[in-house]
Amino acid sequence: MIAKEPIITVLGPTATGKTGVAVRIAAELGGEIVSADSRQVFRRMDIGSGKDLSEYQYNGNPIPYHLIDIEEPGVEYNVFRYQQAAYEAMEGIRSRGHRIVLCGGSGMYVEAVLRGYRLFPVPENPELRRELETHTDEELTEMLAAYKSLHNDTDTSERPRLIRAIEIEDYYAKHPELSERVKPLDSAIIGMCGERNHIRERITRRLQARLQEGMVDEVKALLDEGIPAERLIRYGLEYKFITQYLIGELHYGDMVSQLNTAIHQFSKRQMTWFRRMERMGFNIRWVDADLPEEEKFRQIYAWLREDGIDFAIGF
Repeated sequence: MIAKEPIITVLGPTATGKTGVAVRIAAELGGEIVSADSRQVFRRMDIGSGKDLSEYQYNGNPIPYHLIDIEEPGVEYNVFRYQQAAYEAMEGIRSRGHRIVLCGGSGMYVEAVLRGYRLFPVPENPELRRELETHTDEELTEMLAAYKSLHNDTDTSERPRLIRAIEIEDYYAKHPELSERVKPLDSAIIGMCGERNHIRERITRRLQARLQEGMVDEVKALLDEGIPAERLIRYGLEYKFITQYLIGELHYGDMVSQLNTAIHQFSKRQMTWFRRMERMGFNIRWVDADLPEEEKFRQIYAWLREDGIDFAIGF
């Protein structure tokens, strides 16, 4: 299990400079970065996912990173697989005596790691189910309450859900080693934000730059190697709209316009997720992405020191 020393998390919506902040923090703490991006896990999906690997260096020195380029495009990847890969990467970083810096904009991935959600697939237990069927709903509710505190009635609203919830709790009770692997992590959390119009401008400029860098050719190459169009469309945003253009469902101008709008909407959804995390109890300290670089880091370092994380630098 990952040790108790706090990790550092850098999160925020797209186009707020998360990676640059995480890289500098990792460089000045002797840390390694664990990416929390749902599409950067895929190889050859570089421009569309914003995978600028040249960013992972500071003053000419490479900064180690993890969970980028670990899967082939077209493979089904989910939050459970990500969580397990993230824990494994973090254990390795700890074993090397380095600091962990978790960085990304996929809120579900970040939350699954920090909160320690138990996402292990639990098999059905026919014998237990037959035994549970002999009990009333009231008795089943009492049995479930014996396993955990019931904060809502989601698990008890329908008998099948109630039985499944008991089945899951029974499985975890018999496999305590699983719970040891997914305990919540202590983390200092830095959130990157910015004035809405400034973020919108950066998103639009970045989209135009990526189109000029060959993003359409990148998606075409994925299709040419045999990855089904419907799979690429499921990856969303750049891969969805460019694929629709390439298979003739959209004209180029419509593709660019709709993609630009979709990225703006995605950015808003990211912030909605992070604000929800705050309501759930996560302490996110927000930094204005538009601040001058040194002022930005003076603020970040002061906050990290408050969380017991020190820097051997002059701020």
